[in-house]
Amino acid sequence: MTKISPLAPANFPDLPKIDGVRFASAAAGVKYPNRTDVMLASLAPGTTIAGVFTRSATRAASILDCQDKIGGNMSKGAAILVNSGNANAFTGGAGKASVDRICSAVAAQLNIPAEAVFTSSTGVIGEVLPDQKITDCLEQLTASLSSAALEEAARAIMTTDTFPKGASCTLQINGRPVTISGFAKGSGMIAPDMATMLVYIFTDAKISQPDLQTLLGELTNQTFNCITVDSDTSTSDALICAATGMSGVDVTHTQDFTDGLKQVMLDLAHQVVKDGEGATKFVTVEVTGASNEADARKVAMSIANSPLVKTAIAGEDPNWGRIVMAVGKSGAAADRDRLSIWFGPHLVAENGWVAASYTEEAGASYMQQAKLHIRTDLGVGTAQTTVWTCDLTHGYIEINADYRS
Repeated sequence: MTKISPLAPANFPDLPKIDGVRFASAAAGVKYPNRTDVMLASLAPGTTIAGVFTRSATRAASILDCQDKIGGNMSKGAAILVNSGNANAFTGGAGKASVDRICSAVAAQLNIPAEAVFTSSTGVIGEVLPDQKITDCLEQLTASLSSAALEEAARAIMTTDTFPKGASCTLQINGRPVTISGFAKGSGMIAPDMATMLVYIFTDAKISQPDLQTLLGELTNQTFNCITVDSDTSTSDALICAATGMSGVDVTHTQDFTDGLKQVMLDLAHQVVKDGEGATKFVTVEVTGASNEADARKVAMSIANSPLVKTAIAGEDPNWGRIVMAVGKSGAAADRDRLSIWFGPHLVAENGWVAASYTEEAGASYMQQAKLHIRTDLGVGTAQTTVWTCDLTHGYIEINADYRS
């Protein structure tokens, strides 16, 4: 039995239903027997759909298909179908043929155009998707569609995840309620190149496709593109946001809706890091005093992706020299003699040397915590950024050494 991450939340949240969205899941046997591995979401006519996808040069067939469909006509309704166990990536023409067959079958089952069906696949790369196992489940899936089945849908898309990830937000906009609910999968092959995982977010808000697309892209850069587990970008990363408009509340350029959507996205992004393969520590990396935002990000990701930093954290070793190393290799402008480093509240180094007030005992005690905050000030400007990562343990090696077994 898979050991649940020590950073996992106590329970899956009670996600509120979204008017205009119904979910179902089934065990199709894509890779493993008797394991729920297919999720279907049926979306009301007129739903607005936006998406952000991996920029990998080896994108999966489902990603290419979704990218072609974003911005299309959803007036008759839409659907999202996701399978786990097989990524349908690097499978040539067979991959596209699988996507086409699945989309056609879903369209026929729900009486919507195939151009309104979006698919995602996650799992092993380079193996042909047994799509008939999925299409054989469609009648069962359609019959069991329910607005309350969000948790079951979240569980169906898991691969090496140890817990399902969900988040929600209910807002009052102009005195009327607007609801956002979403779920995600992701624990390995996580790096900031959009979207770093599979994420599906649903809202009853009313917003145009171009406005939702722009907002989703902006918020992705502040959330999912600020996390990393292992610096590897998947072939199959997708973030899809669907707005049914059923609340009747127009949220265009509404700050409360922007803040609420960001809250849900950041919550899901943090959960992905907390379920990083083998993770035992959740780490916030903050960089200040950079000459520009690009340099701040370079340094933050250099620290967050460093195997030496991450293994030191796993071993609860306050080896601040590894932070110095990561800053130096990043390529960003930094002043060695004005550099400062903090472990939580503890000033570790300043003015190019260890801080007079710092003790190794204080650093070692702090590193025993499950949630850590590492801050570095480069001393050359005012730009700053924050990213989130986890430690690198033996568990990561064990999971990935046996991934295809």
